[in-house]
Amino acid sequence: MTQQIPLPALALSVMATITLGAFAQPSPARAEKLEVSKDIIAVQIRKQGFECENPESAERDEKASQPDSEVWILRCEGMSYRVQLVPNMAAKVERLSEKQPPPDKP
Repeated sequence: MTQQIPLPALALSVMATITLGAFAQPSPARAEKLEVSKDIIAVQIRKQGFECENPESAERDEKASQPDSEVWILRCEGMSYRVQLVPNMAAKVERLSEKQPPPDKP
């Protein structure tokens, strides 16, 4: 003989299982930090009128970054930038330095 569970109790049990199951495993986006490539950042700043022909590297600035606002140091051929990426907004770009050629020796 099988025991029958009242319908409201069964519905509550199913809802609790689904809800707890959704929180039991973190989503892939939360489990791993998304990696932003130097090429993606270079494309973004080019769209905003900055020059970056050959991106060389992009390093995340841990101190300046926040959960919804990551800051990257982008090094391009001849120029470096501090780039703040904020979702659904234009990047905030600060030109850091221009690589200068070595001075001519007399």
